[in-house]
Amino acid sequence: MSYAAAAAKGPKQTPEEKRAPAPPEVLHSEAASTSSLIDVDTDSVHTVPSNFTSQPIQTESQKERIEREAEAFEAKAKAEMERAEKEFSKKEKDAKAKAKKAASRIEANSDNPVFIGNAIAIVGLSAGLGFGAYRKYAAGELTWKVVGAWTGLVGLFAAGDYYLSQYLFKNKYPPKK
Repeated sequence: MSYAAAAAKGPKQTPEEKRAPAPPEVLHSEAASTSSLIDVDTDSVHTVPSNFTSQPIQTESQKERIEREAEAFEAKAKAEMERAEKEFSKKEKDAKAKAKKAASRIEANSDNPVFIGNAIAIVGLSAGLGFGAYRKYAAGELTWKVVGAWTGLVGLFAAGDYYLSQYLFKNKYPPKK
């Protein structure tokens, strides 16, 4: 059953109900004056340039927001810079203290034969390897195989020197602190 058939079975509408309601009307008042209209020649009317939409900042609120963001960014950058300076000065102090400690240890143990022997071994080994590598290079015989073999020999020498030095430090020539 359709809506129209169901409505036809119901009670009939009166002639007043069949009419559509009257549209609302604007009240006309002769008392309204034109003195409340805005005068376009006053300073309260603002005009904008023709390139207004292409400007990066178009409103005062945008300008204020950008200024606030810039201030926040500057404050964050300043705080980060101060933190980095503090960290750097701490690391610098630590490095100076470590270098001073190492220098004082070397100075205190300058008469220890183990320290002297290690220094002589490092200088001699470095000079020998440098001279030998140069000779191989000049002859055109310096290859990665040769470099790898000599690196392995240096590693074996370093391990042997470490264990021998530890033995001598513990048993015969203890280092001064």
